[in-house]
Parts: sequence; C-alpha cells; structure tokens
Amino acid sequence: MDNRQALGSWLSGPRAAAEEAGVDFGYRGEQLGLPEEGSGSIARPGRRLGALAVDWGLSLLIAYGLITQSYNEAAQIWAPLILFALMVLTVGTVGFTPGKRLLGLRVLALDTGRVSPWRALLRTVLLFLAIPALIWDRDGRGLHDRMAGTVEVRI
Repeated sequence: MDNRQALGSWLSGPRAAAEEAGVDFGYRGEQLGLPEEGSGSIARPGRRLGALAVDWGLSLLIAYGLITQSYNEAAQIWAPLILFALMVLTVGTVGFTPGKRLLGLRVLALDTGRVSPWRALLRTVLLFLAIPALIWDRDGRGLHDRMAGTVEVRI
C-alpha cells in the first residue's frame, strides 16, 4: 500500500477502508432481521429528524397557545416538558408520536414488538440527554434505542 492509498483510506473512514479490503457489512437492519427497504426497514436519519421537528413544533404551539403568551418562556420551559410527556405517553402506548406517524415511522421493541411505558421512558430520557442519540451503531440505531431495546422502523 503506498502513501496515497493509506491517506485515502484514512480520509474515507474505517468503514470504506474495510469494504475495500473485502469486508461485507450488509445493509442496515440485517442483523436485526429487518428488511432492507420498505415497510419494517430501519428509519433513515432525515425522517427521524423531521419527525422530531414536527413534534417540537407541536409542543411549542401547545405551550405558546395554551400555557403562556411568552415565546421565550414557552420555548425554554414548557415546550421541552410537553415534548417529554408527549414522547413518553405516545411511544409507550401506540408506538409513535404525531410527528413519527405523519412521516410514516414507528418505534418497536425488538423482543415483543410493543414498546412498554418503561422502555419509552428510558428511551426518552436518553434522547433528551442528546449524546446517546448522537452515537449510532452500524444499523443506524442510536445508543438510546440500543439501551432501551427498541428500533425505529418505517410503517
């Protein structure tokens, strides 16, 4: 391997270097027994962020319209509390928030298929800590999903 190849593999990252060496990683969700495309496949990050933005907007609208008339107070105090309650209650009962439903996503428990309220609480607490949600595995699941034993899939 000459210097250009070594530098190129470093720039493209360890996954690209391993794939060039012949390692087959498969597709996202293959290890979990999920399909590669369509219904039941792992949700992509863009849809996840879009669903979170819709849920945040809904929480902000509720906080500003029903609780306080100050945007700063609504955004800093009430909207995060409403979003937290919204995520725990809706994911723990029906498996999706309004934003997830709008964008065709659902949260499933890996072992039972249905997310219990305790798992939804754990997942939401870890999501609000932000760091676990920013660390992903090769299947595209955040650390908050791994620790709660859940996966976010397309409907």
